[in-house]
Amino acid sequence: MRALRIIAVLLALSLMLGEAYRSWGAGRPVMFWMDDQIMGAMLIAGALLMARPTPLRHAFFAAGWGVNAGMLYGSFFGKVFAPETSNPGNFDMGLLTALIGLAFVTAVVGMIATIMLARTGPSAH
Repeated sequence: MRALRIIAVLLALSLMLGEAYRSWGAGRPVMFWMDDQIMGAMLIAGALLMARPTPLRHAFFAAGWGVNAGMLYGSFFGKVFAPETSNPGNFDMGLLTALIGLAFVTAVVGMIATIMLARTGPSAH
């Protein structure tokens, strides 16, 4: 579980900092970058809470991964199928799409791993 917690923090920080870079000076409305800050904070909070796991904290950690996967889904596939409607900000569209795709896959795998680890009991934490 420790490795999963580290990956969660790294993903969250990359999303939060990446979105800050993407939006800095690009005129993107606040609601289009604040969501990354919120989902990153939720994932970091869940990872920190899992230092002392309980069933409720485990559920919150899995929910953090799920929120990230759900929000990244629309972002990724929106860029794949309708790139003309996306504002890449300070990123190249191809690079941004690849990075968001990697983040999406990481979030889905993290969510599944967190749920599966809940089935193995406290020794997995």
